[in-house]
Amino acid sequence: MAWLYLVLAGLSEIVWAFGLKEAHGFTRLGWSLLTIAFLIVSFYLFARAMRKIPIGTAYAVFTGIGAAGTAVIGMLFLNESAGLWKIISLAVLLVGIIGLKLVDGGNKAESAGEK
Repeated sequence: MAWLYLVLAGLSEIVWAFGLKEAHGFTRLGWSLLTIAFLIVSFYLFARAMRKIPIGTAYAVFTGIGAAGTAVIGMLFLNESAGLWKIISLAVLLVGIIGLKLVDGGNKAESAGEK
């Protein structure tokens, strides 16, 4: 369940990052409220995930999902560049996130067998 919380926290980060852009310095009420709501949801879910997932792994995955997702949203909806090296870099970031999940899962299985 902790990993679900972490993924949802990362996805929520994408929403509030986009909302922050659209709020135009908190001058647009609707977008400002949406941004604040998703900030709260994102950090609540992140905190819940850290009850079971080590902080280093949790933070790297949380920010990685947010960074990669926000970059993709920027390319799709905000006319940001989508060059080859940007796509490759995002793929490397996603591989790193998956690797952290796999390593964390392996460490938990190893430590459960030692007890």
